[in-house]
Amino acid sequence: MRILVGWDDAEQAELLRLYLNVDDSGVLVTTNHEHTLKAVESNQIWDAILITTTFPDVDTAYNVFEKIREICPETPLIGACQQEDVYKIARYLTNGLRAYVIRDKAGDYMFLLTAIIEGAVKQAEAERERQIAEKLRREVDSVRQLQESIIPHDISTPEDYGIVARYESSQIQVIGGQPVTMAGGDYYDAFTLPDDSMILLVGDASGHGMKACMSIMTMHTLIRMIRYDEFREPAHFVRYVNNQLSRQAVVNNEGGFITLLYGVLNPKTHELKWASAGHQSPVLHNLETDEVAEVTTDLDAAGLPIGILDDADYQTQSTIIPPNSRLLLYTDGLVEAFPADSEGHDEFGLKGVSATMKQHRKSPLKDCMQALFDDSLEFTKGQGRHDDTSVVIVERS
Repeated sequence: MRILVGWDDAEQAELLRLYLNVDDSGVLVTTNHEHTLKAVESNQIWDAILITTTFPDVDTAYNVFEKIREICPETPLIGACQQEDVYKIARYLTNGLRAYVIRDKAGDYMFLLTAIIEGAVKQAEAERERQIAEKLRREVDSVRQLQESIIPHDISTPEDYGIVARYESSQIQVIGGQPVTMAGGDYYDAFTLPDDSMILLVGDASGHGMKACMSIMTMHTLIRMIRYDEFREPAHFVRYVNNQLSRQAVVNNEGGFITLLYGVLNPKTHELKWASAGHQSPVLHNLETDEVAEVTTDLDAAGLPIGILDDADYQTQSTIIPPNSRLLLYTDGLVEAFPADSEGHDEFGLKGVSATMKQHRKSPLKDCMQALFDDSLEFTKGQGRHDDTSVVIVERS
């Protein structure tokens, strides 16, 4: 630690150096205020600066303090004052003085200097970290808002169909006593084509934070540029998206990838054609029989995630949506919710999803959606889901 001292007693200078030069601290003690300012203006970085409030006189000492604050606004300043001058320290404290020590005639205060200086340095470091954390919070929030701007809210559906969809960022990190809502890599989209076919998709970029978010933004931009006819064949669509994004460093840098489930629902035949790029299968809830199950358990139905390999092959799967049933598309943040302090790694899982959907089989669609988020959050014992969560539920009446 580098400490600069501006002192008013030459006889105490060497003694101060001895007291402060603990733990190999580098100490420079000056007994001339001009030399103190020159040391401040030098290219050296000081971890702390100790000055007296009468160096060389009261007014000059305060001017020196103001100049030091102007030159080194981030460096913690510690003041030393005589007992009778304690009241004068107030204007220092209101203008940036980090700490102070009262000088007794016996010199016992010197035993306190090291602890006071170290405390001031730690306090300044904590303040800098808080400011950086707050800046990071604002930047993350800006990216998160940009991400949420691409999430659709008012989704039209074909006749006899209803839909609800929801995205929620992970919210588990705490900085400065406040939860941080992270930018993430989850994504969903749903829209109707001119022939009333309905497009459904959910995606999940690997990792968290800005890189995952920008991967999703890149994919969203690409999808919205694709021509109408290319939406019809799921395997062709996913293959095209993969070929394009495999060339994007923002996606595959450092081993990044995106899982994607893409489906086309024909409202006349009630057939859902879909293709998976490393994503979990849709879940179908037959409200008549109360059976909840994945539409396929074939592991080969899920191809490679987006961005791993050019020209990867994908398969189109087909599922009929029965009358009076609900189709669930989701990202793994829902099923992988878990309490961090639990023994082992017990997850909410498809078991929890199935139980919630069955419990709310007669509830409105929006209530079923709310219950899925509430129950998975409750499963974490209030600690929050450790991953972003996107859920789309389509209901055929």
